[in-house]
Amino acid sequence: MQKDTFTIATIQASPVFMDLDASIEKACDLIKKSAKKGASIAVFPEAFIPGYPDWIWHVPPGDMTLNQDLYAKLLEQSVTVGSRETDRLCESAKEAGIYVVIGVNEKNTQASGGSINNTLLFIDPEGNLFGHHQKLIPTVAERMIWGYGDASTVTVYDTDICKVGGLICWENYMPLVRYALYAEGIELYLAPTYDEGQTWNASMRHIAKEGRCFVSGCCMVLKKKEVLKKLPELEPYYTSVGEWINKGNSLITDPDGKVLAGPLSAKEGILLAEIDLHMLRASKWNLDVAGHYARPDAFELTVRKRAAPIIREAEEDEEIENEERNLS
Repeated sequence: MQKDTFTIATIQASPVFMDLDASIEKACDLIKKSAKKGASIAVFPEAFIPGYPDWIWHVPPGDMTLNQDLYAKLLEQSVTVGSRETDRLCESAKEAGIYVVIGVNEKNTQASGGSINNTLLFIDPEGNLFGHHQKLIPTVAERMIWGYGDASTVTVYDTDICKVGGLICWENYMPLVRYALYAEGIELYLAPTYDEGQTWNASMRHIAKEGRCFVSGCCMVLKKKEVLKKLPELEPYYTSVGEWINKGNSLITDPDGKVLAGPLSAKEGILLAEIDLHMLRASKWNLDVAGHYARPDAFELTVRKRAAPIIREAEEDEEIENEERNLS
């Protein structure tokens, strides 16, 4: 039977920048620590493994040789879903007995293996990888690194603690995508990000109030020395950057937009908050944007849930065509 309360751990940490194995090892240690603090679910930042490619905001696109070299290095350290790397994360979640949601750079191994998606992985306490969301629209310079995510990965998962889902960074500024999650009854809304600061935190509070859900705005911290230690060739491009590239400012909010934990600035740490589903249900009394506050007679949202793989077998195409004919 589902309990009305449980604890979330929002993990603000630095990856071991551009090191796949070491970042996974650090994530496993943080999963264990979160469980010891009483958390039922641990949330990690966007692109935690093996790190956010911050150089995209500093290296001009015209520096082709450097950009190609950096891309190759990131691809080599990115995650293959269903590999030993994700197995290690799943084993850690099982040992800790908690849910884990973690941001990774994902290789598109279902096709060429040469492209990368910005992805959230959802793991249950039995160690099963049960969810997989790809960022739909990389923002500005991010498009030099990440592909466009599959729209079928926008979904809410009905777990034994609550209905949970997530969007990555500026996807959270896409009203129709947010509404799709509200309409599926999301209760714990996860927003792993690389953004930080007052405007972002105000958005997290707004989303919580709008969707009547608990929100985790989970951001990584990153120092310049960590980037240059791994990629010293970037030093000429970081002369104007201070000690901190990203200070984090992660937070957790309740369905009224009240801050329950954080913001945590310029340091690593684990934010904890109690999720109270009774309080969430009570908040729907005066606002439910995908319920009594909706007007489906006036407005309609169509969500296409079918996956769009690059390669399909001919038999699959025939099945799809038959389904579409039956629906028409």
